[in-house]
Amino acid sequence: MAIIKVVCGIIFKDDLVLICRRKPEKSLGGYWEFPGGKVEGSELYEESLLRELIEELNLKVEIKQHFFDTVHHYDKGAIELISFICSTSGTVVESTDHDQLEWVKVDDLLNWKLAPADIPIAKELIEKYSQIK
Repeated sequence: MAIIKVVCGIIFKDDLVLICRRKPEKSLGGYWEFPGGKVEGSELYEESLLRELIEELNLKVEIKQHFFDTVHHYDKGAIELISFICSTSGTVVESTDHDQLEWVKVDDLLNWKLAPADIPIAKELIEKYSQIK
């Protein structure tokens, strides 16, 4: 079975990071995640992330750099989660895939019920972030 490529943004604003809770009726409903979505066709990862963030959150971001990739095997298949550090000056007003949005401190990320694929990214971010503070 092919691994599905998914991109996500670690979106910073005022030293906080955006996480979003999946709607209860979605797969992994109730879990928190870094926002993003599936890469379609021959899209570049960055193009896919910018598109997904506009579609889901109507949020424009500036992609700063590639951050960390991880592969996670779920019951229904595997995903490769490709993360990027981003920044925004925008405000999220609504979300199509999420029922809650929170801006949280990096050090607090593991206190949230993160989707399993997002946990290694959160751990890496906490480790790297603590080194540069």
